[in-house]
Amino acid sequence: MDKPFIADKEFKGQDYTKNRLPLGEYENCVFVNCDFSDGFLDNNIFLECEFEECNLSNANLKHSQFKEVVFRGCKMMGLRFEDCSDFLISFKFVQCSLNLSSFYQLPLRNTVFEDCKLLEVDFTEADLSGASFKRSELHQAVFDQTVLEKADFREAVGFQIDPEQNRLKKARFSRDTIEGLLIKYDLLIS
Repeated sequence: MDKPFIADKEFKGQDYTKNRLPLGEYENCVFVNCDFSDGFLDNNIFLECEFEECNLSNANLKHSQFKEVVFRGCKMMGLRFEDCSDFLISFKFVQCSLNLSSFYQLPLRNTVFEDCKLLEVDFTEADLSGASFKRSELHQAVFDQTVLEKADFREAVGFQIDPEQNRLKKARFSRDTIEGLLIKYDLLIS
């Protein structure tokens, strides 16, 4: 059965915690101040959509597709993005809280994380080539066998990345945060 096609629609202040967002293919839609927490976004398709000031914490994302989707000011804690379809997956996150979320093994080339809280986020085996972490907090984020080539960490804080366990060719760092690459060596840097 084909999913209904919904385009150019704004959803404002909706509560989808008890009644799910109807299954569909959403294109160029805007979701403003909607609550999806502990709800179901699974099996939907989102193309060029925006989520603003929404709560998506712990939502089920299984088999959903996100293509050129922007999240602004959203609470997105505990999401398992690896449950999404990775076909043409592309996101931009601005001023979002993604604490305890997981991007395990996802192809996230050129993804933007701007002014985000990424505490204890799992980026294990993800491809973050060319990603930007501008003014984002990465305390206890996990980078293990992660591709970080040409990624920009110059304004990021709190990260700990083992250069021996991750691919960092041409990644960018500032002198102020370089200790995040050396922490495992127990060096005293002043």
